[in-house]
Amino acid sequence: MINIFIAPTGLESGLTTISLGLIRALDAQGLKVGFVKPVAPGYAASERSSHLVRTVLHLTTPDPMHLNLVQQRISDGMLDRVLEDVIALHDEVSRDCDVVLIEGLVPDRSEPYTAKLNAEMAKALNAEVVLVASGRNRSPAQIQAELKLQTGIFGGAQANLMGCIINKAGKAPAQQVIPSGELVSQDAGFSQQEQDAFWQISMKHCPVLGVIPWKAELVSPRILDIARALNTQTLHEGEPERRVLRIALCARTLGNMVDVLRPGTLIVTPGDRDDIIVAAAMAASSGIPLAGLLLTSGLKPGEQVINLCRPALQTGIPVLQTDMDTFTTAQQLTRMDTHVSIDDVDRVQHIMATVAEHLNIPVLMERLGQPHASRLSPAAFRYQIVAKARSAQKRIVLPEGEEPRTIQAAAICQQRGIAQCVLLGDPERIHQIAQANEVELPEGLQIIEPASVRANYVAGMVELRKHKQLTEPMALAQLEDNVVLGTMMLALDEVDGLVSGAIHTTANTIRPALQLIKTAPGARLVSSVFFMGLPDQVLVYGDCAVNPDPNAEELADIAMQSADSAIAMGIPARIAMLSYSTGKSGSGADVEKVRKATELVQQQRPELLIDGPLQYDAATTASVARSKAPDSPVAGQATVLVFPDLNTGNTTYKAVQRSANVISIGPMLQGLAKPVNDLSRGALIEDIVYTIALTAIQSQHNKGK
Repeated sequence: MINIFIAPTGLESGLTTISLGLIRALDAQGLKVGFVKPVAPGYAASERSSHLVRTVLHLTTPDPMHLNLVQQRISDGMLDRVLEDVIALHDEVSRDCDVVLIEGLVPDRSEPYTAKLNAEMAKALNAEVVLVASGRNRSPAQIQAELKLQTGIFGGAQANLMGCIINKAGKAPAQQVIPSGELVSQDAGFSQQEQDAFWQISMKHCPVLGVIPWKAELVSPRILDIARALNTQTLHEGEPERRVLRIALCARTLGNMVDVLRPGTLIVTPGDRDDIIVAAAMAASSGIPLAGLLLTSGLKPGEQVINLCRPALQTGIPVLQTDMDTFTTAQQLTRMDTHVSIDDVDRVQHIMATVAEHLNIPVLMERLGQPHASRLSPAAFRYQIVAKARSAQKRIVLPEGEEPRTIQAAAICQQRGIAQCVLLGDPERIHQIAQANEVELPEGLQIIEPASVRANYVAGMVELRKHKQLTEPMALAQLEDNVVLGTMMLALDEVDGLVSGAIHTTANTIRPALQLIKTAPGARLVSSVFFMGLPDQVLVYGDCAVNPDPNAEELADIAMQSADSAIAMGIPARIAMLSYSTGKSGSGADVEKVRKATELVQQQRPELLIDGPLQYDAATTASVARSKAPDSPVAGQATVLVFPDLNTGNTTYKAVQRSANVISIGPMLQGLAKPVNDLSRGALIEDIVYTIALTAIQSQHNKGK
């Protein structure tokens, strides 16, 4: 096990974000990471790191000691006692970990001993030290001088320095009211040349491990945060989670403020400026996702204006009101705390991903000695499927090409090389939606107008459905459905996979596939799996979306399909056939069905590790397995959990997902001759991206058979 002590070199270094990002990066390498903050300043915000580690990363970490108590003990000559307590806190999280991150204290002029205490804690824990410096509006020379000073505090040439991370690098404008009356919050730019200059900081035995650029979106509050900070009234709640990317103080005439009506803009205006309020409502109704409206001076628009704006309110735009005048409101907005709120999970996830993305992983792993990856964590799983999809280089058709989330996911997949995406839809409409959401469509992203190609697939569809006496007019009518059109493209090998379901039902996605693609050779049925990202590992749940009550033969087929899906995604397949009884402890038709299915898999696929019937706790919990199924090769360590029916599977997956705050990817359909995957209609952009990646890997796996 390796200890890493994270030590800030000064104020505003973004210590919490670096800690969370490092955990994400190490987790993605398959390492089990523990976290502890031994000492925290004695004010409420000090608990931020521990709280976020518990709520976002679901790691167990003890409460830190308060600095005032620690200082009192040190002044009484009890430094050794303090360090013993630090080691005790560390031991609470270090069991079975590959790496433990220890977060130090931020140096403070009012608490001059904090830097020295960091050095003492790192030494007591025999930890490698990672220095974290703020690069905001500072030159590489200034940062290097600060790093050299901190190196001396940690022991100079004899210090166990792993390296340094430069956070918030680049020129970042402070929020300010400019003469035009517009409050701005945006990036000032960070060129590649400037970034390279930070990477070139040269310190013996202390390489640069990461340069994290300053980005406005990483400090962008939600409307919810602004409402809290300014103690506003809510006139229309809308979607309070909307991000504020920029703030516009609108005191100008309407013609001179139209250019600020952009996605993510918070419009701040007196409540009697009906023209600006109506203009904002028109922008929202036309598809521009403004962050919200903040009406000042305690004024409300008239009832006629409110009625005129009602369609805009249905788009989810929040409307707040404050009794402060516009100038005072602007002052309050510029003084807002930019630290991430402890309940802002989305922003924390974005920050972690950004930090992890800008770390030099090869150098970091080299400094760690590259310990063996002992498990497949959720982060490692996501990293792995993206890497596999990139190497597969598959072409995936997206029939819902005019759906905003699908457009954004396609752009991300194209930019990251996850897949070559094909959007079906009106090109002009797609570009309009992309522009409204400030999505840049990358080069290579293909858009196909369905009407221009529909006739090309009539003959092929008639041939595939001739046993159903399908005529050309009937085929042409069915091809009006873009899902059917996309499925025909897949059937004719023009694309490698299809993803749909953001605005269609599961039946709309599966039915054309069953008619035109058919099931894979040897497959009895089409089934599904979810990949459940538990805190310590990824489990495969099947079937939780398609088959209501499979018989024993069908259940065996689901188990074999699910095992193959797990293996294709890099998860070792240890199959537990679930039931309400374990082994021979129970009887009944439902138990016998599971028992027979288990025997069928053992006969047909003797190389697979499988056992059943098993209860869920016996399948997943080692201590329960030792008492209920001591001789089972699967109990206590199952990775593929096969449910006896849809009622049990769907209920369990949703209960685990919601109650345990687990990230799930799926459903991924299996058993089709070519990959077709369904989305939840509430799918997030990230869900669509990972489903596209899974589809690309499925296609690669199918071709390899």
